[in-house]
Amino acid sequence: MTVSPKISLAVLGFVAIAGVGLWSLGQQDAALPLTPIAAANAETTTSTNAEAAAIEIKDMTLGQEDAPVTLMEYASYTCPHCANFHAAVFKDLKKDYIDTGKVKFVYREVYFDRYGLWAAMVARCGGDMRYFGIQDILYSTQQEWAASDDANVVVGNLKKIGKTAGMDDATLDACLKDGTMAQAMVDHYDANMKEFDIKGTPTLVLNGTVHSNMSYDELKTLIDAELAK
Repeated sequence: MTVSPKISLAVLGFVAIAGVGLWSLGQQDAALPLTPIAAANAETTTSTNAEAAAIEIKDMTLGQEDAPVTLMEYASYTCPHCANFHAAVFKDLKKDYIDTGKVKFVYREVYFDRYGLWAAMVARCGGDMRYFGIQDILYSTQQEWAASDDANVVVGNLKKIGKTAGMDDATLDACLKDGTMAQAMVDHYDANMKEFDIKGTPTLVLNGTVHSNMSYDELKTLIDAELAK
């Protein structure tokens, strides 16, 4: 399914593509309010959009800025194939290439649904130093925190994860209720998806070339080829 021209804060959906290790983006018929407590008041939408435009949302990175290879990952916290990638590929990638200064890793969040957006908001709530630690927990416990159909249960689960990273209820509530930040994140995500015409996750962009999900051995071969140039 193709990506819609503009993803709004009010509507996000997902559909699984069987057999290809990829989740594809699409819109569901039913609107999903993305704020945990209630949907934003329609009268405040215009002002929220204007305020969101003034917020700079950055991609999260690991590794040396001047590394010879840049690897970008598009991933969603509610995508099981992304969780598998981080369990089976990312740890070795970090140890062999990111920590050794060979690869700069850029993580670009994809929001298939409101749960994925909330998870990203909690991860960002901890700041740059905590982000990837929270990410590890989000992916390793994905089947637990995201399993409920009750949004309040999921919010509670995400807050528990945030607390393990040292945040308190007041901090987490403020982050999760920040509709302006949510809109800025969705706008940033929308622009990111268009840059490389991303159709699903996980998608990897290695020195500007787009690749689909792959094993560590396959990725290692591609990275070594780039390093040899």
